[in-house]
Amino acid sequence: MPAACESVLEDIEDIVSAQDLKPHERRSVRRNVFPKVRKRSSHKDIQADDDPPSDSIIPGAQKIWIRTWGCSHNNSDGEYMAGQLAAYGYKITENSAEADLWLLNSCTVKNPAEDHFRNSIKKAQEGNKKVVLAGCVPQAQPRQDYLKGLSIIGVQQIDRVVEVVEETIKGHSVRLLGQKKDNGKRLGGARLDLPKIRKNPLIEIISINTGCLNACTYCKTKHARGDLASYPIEELVDRAKQSFQEGVCEIWLTSEDTGAYGRDIGTDLPTLLWKLVEAVPEGAMLRLGMTNPPYILEHLEEMAKILNHPRVYAFLHIPVQSASDSVLMDMKREYCVADFKQVVDFLKEKVPGITIATDIICGFPGETDEDFQETMKLVEQYRFPSLFINQFYPRPGTPAAKMHQVPAAVKKRRTKDLSQLFHSYNPYDHKVGERQRVLVTEESFDSNYYVAHNRFYEQVLVPKDPLLMGKMVEVNIYEAGKHFMKGQPESDARVYTASITRPLAKGEVSGLTEVSKRHFLNESTWPSSPSPSHSAHKGAGMRASFQMLRRWVASCRVILPRRDTCSAACLSSRQRLF
Repeated sequence: MPAACESVLEDIEDIVSAQDLKPHERRSVRRNVFPKVRKRSSHKDIQADDDPPSDSIIPGAQKIWIRTWGCSHNNSDGEYMAGQLAAYGYKITENSAEADLWLLNSCTVKNPAEDHFRNSIKKAQEGNKKVVLAGCVPQAQPRQDYLKGLSIIGVQQIDRVVEVVEETIKGHSVRLLGQKKDNGKRLGGARLDLPKIRKNPLIEIISINTGCLNACTYCKTKHARGDLASYPIEELVDRAKQSFQEGVCEIWLTSEDTGAYGRDIGTDLPTLLWKLVEAVPEGAMLRLGMTNPPYILEHLEEMAKILNHPRVYAFLHIPVQSASDSVLMDMKREYCVADFKQVVDFLKEKVPGITIATDIICGFPGETDEDFQETMKLVEQYRFPSLFINQFYPRPGTPAAKMHQVPAAVKKRRTKDLSQLFHSYNPYDHKVGERQRVLVTEESFDSNYYVAHNRFYEQVLVPKDPLLMGKMVEVNIYEAGKHFMKGQPESDARVYTASITRPLAKGEVSGLTEVSKRHFLNESTWPSSPSPSHSAHKGAGMRASFQMLRRWVASCRVILPRRDTCSAACLSSRQRLF
């Protein structure tokens, strides 16, 4: 070995020889080095600098516009998806033009809703927007031509929306349409404790179950939501308690059929409601969602007691669809008109003043003029204050679409006749002069009033006083219209504040702990002025936050080949390690 190798280096700097440049000489040399400007190639086959390859795109930095159609269950799903994306770092925008990606959450109940959905996809593609599709339309019919090549997230996979959006932004097409199961048993869906951005910070929508036990011949939603799958009572109660701790003052219970709740897990709706009522603070209210007649009949006594509770709205949505037994049989509704009347009559007797809302389909296949007249008589008899009138639309893939159709002109005429009957009476005229207690939760569409609801979930417009928002107040009813009343707050009235804490700000993410908020929402607690340990402290916090986020976002992460389309099974088999 050379002699030089036998010497021991005391320090790495000993490697530098006497002939090497000293540090101050290196700085002097750098001043004489000028960067060479590289001209951008004009060749079209070379990717432009402003369109980097997918591997260089940083997920979580983009703006996302979310549009939801349909029921309150769908709206809850949209709120959950927005919350997860915002928690990850994406910006949720209300401006579709500035968004990098459109998340379109669809409804399959009627043709017009799907037409709007289809048109929005086309508009997004024309604007070179990335697109992710959600909701019942792609879940029920994922192979439709206009959905080809687009990313889809199924109704039971909304907890993996971050993955789907991330891969879509990179240029991949991802489809997750599987069902969630535990030991082979179908679950209600994604966890209820996921982050959420409530459209209205004062209202929490809780899906108590998904799917139903029916097989209605006109229904496309069944194809998407499937059979009944209920959430456990303890999870629903925990979600309600968490909501009240975040400033919520009104809870909506929703599903495809709330009356069927629990039949798959050995419980029932009244048992759930009594547990939930215990969690509702004074000044807050609970609203029940839609229930079909067959599943409420056996619980009428208990339901009447619950609907009489001061913290439960005396309101129930019970769709009748038709007052003709022959039409109901063709619809496979599993009840007759007498069953519907029994439910309504009993509740009206036991819950004085209760609001019964219902749905009616005009022009179902095979409906005769005599059938329709029976429906008109039913509406005339009960004078429903809330009536949802729907012209029949044959949905592809349903048995009703193959039945002999009622002519379009006849359907339109019947829809018009029923609408005229509905608008011929005013359900609230007799309430002028009453003193009512109302809960104020939102702003009217014309922005001229605040919207409140009384004990019977009847809409009452009150003055736009910011002090009233989220409060329960007493008002004097001085005017009534077809769909509303107007009330003036009483000067001597007691004001109830339901919230045990301040409501979240609009757009704020629900369901995050304080630590998570600091990490995910940049609610930093770092010192306001730099300190020697500041950078190291912040760096450690950021690393910890990314580790937390990655564990939280999903149990399975994937890398896909460019422009590839993978199934849920494919995704599960190709895991990315963090």
